[in-house]
Amino acid sequence: QVQLVESGGGLVQVGGSLRLSCTASGRTFSVNRMAWFRQAPGKEREFVATIRWSGGSTFYADSVKGRFTISRDSGKNTVYLQMNSLKPEDTAVYYCAAGGGPGFYYTEAPYESWGQGTQVIVSS
Repeated sequence: QVQLVESGGGLVQVGGSLRLSCTASGRTFSVNRMAWFRQAPGKEREFVATIRWSGGSTFYADSVKGRFTISRDSGKNTVYLQMNSLKPEDTAVYYCAAGGGPGFYYTEAPYESWGQGTQVIVSS
């Protein structure tokens, strides 16, 4: 089992920036991919970004491409989500996910472990 702890959410104005962090512990050797998903009020959880632990290749949802950057610090078992040019529609609970199973990276299928979520509110 992998435990994930997120931090860095909060309230920010339109156009502002936030950086989310997610630190993994436990059976981290089983993880080959980590990701961020988000869930806005009244909506389903959706994919935001993912990074392969080995090699560091990244993929993004079209809605955040060019504004968000996912990165990792292998030594700290931590993945980051730098969010710039934030918009009101980015308001959501952001979840960190980790996994190594089969399935498309933009679905929840490959991810066996999930964090508790951190709230991001973008005010206009």
